Amino acid sequence: MIAIFYKAFNKIVHEIDVKRLAEIDYEDLLWIDLASPLPTEKQAVEDFFSIKLQTRQQSEEIESSSRYSETETLIIANSNFLIQQNDEFITEPVSFVLKDGILISLRNIELKAFADTIRKFYINYKAFPTGYHILIALFETRIDLDADMVESTAKEIAQLSRKITIADDLDEELILSISKLQENTMLIRENFIDKQRVISGILKSERFPNDTYPKLTIIIKDIGSLINHTDFGFERLEYLQNTFLGLINIEQNKIIKIFTVVSVVFMPPTLIASVYGMNFKIFPELNWQYGYPFALGIMVVSSILTLFIFKRRKWL
Repeated sequence: MIAIFYKAFNKIVHEIDVKRLAEIDYEDLLWIDLASPLPTEKQAVEDFFSIKLQTRQQSEEIESSSRYSETETLIIANSNFLIQQNDEFITEPVSFVLKDGILISLRNIELKAFADTIRKFYINYKAFPTGYHILIALFETRIDLDADMVESTAKEIAQLSRKITIADDLDEELILSISKLQENTMLIRENFIDKQRVISGILKSERFPNDTYPKLTIIIKDIGSLINHTDFGFERLEYLQNTFLGLINIEQNKIIKIFTVVSVVFMPPTLIASVYGMNFKIFPELNWQYGYPFALGIMVVSSILTLFIFKRRKWL
């Protein structure tokens, strides 16, 4: 699908027919948004602007030159947009091309950042005089959404911390939850690093309008603070993981302690039973009528004495 945004009648007009592209005054064009476009739509845009749009493989490359680059006539930027699906995060690459102040975006799925930015058009269209301003607005919106994800993840970490504190039985679901949150936190941090690289490239450029640089400075500071926040969240998850493993070790030590005490308690009776189980012809208590009760009594007394010693030394 293609969406063409241009200035007309003192407002921003939206068209979805690629054939209208050739009929619109070139100076009025602001943004061409290609969302899972048909091959014919993509080709029509490439022919109209005499450019070659980025492939998905090119937009996923991590080299600095692949994230942001400039030519004599074009500015090319590639960035990953984070998407939350249920309790997991995935990244979706988006490619941007700026030519003559017109923004061309290429993506494969619907993204909330784009929908929110489009709504901003109709609220205050004068704030988006060029494609440069639209590109920055997209990054602003995306970072705001990412910040919401950071807050949501922080709440999940806090809930998990309370769950570990009050849990009577520690099961594998808790450690799996910690692992999943760690993976999500790493993806969020990688996403911020990706945005930081792109915004840093834009800040070094001299081709953006002067009024955009204060916003870019604020964005880069916001990204820095959010990276610190995600680092803190990851450290907190590591602490929870260590706490969980420590509690597991304590539980295992308690079980081992019980088995150890039981083994030691039954050692004297076992020794006594072994002694009286010897097959010798001459045995002092063999013909004694109280021999059997005597042996049992010694076993019980030895067990009680062992328990008393453990209790006295506070080993129980």
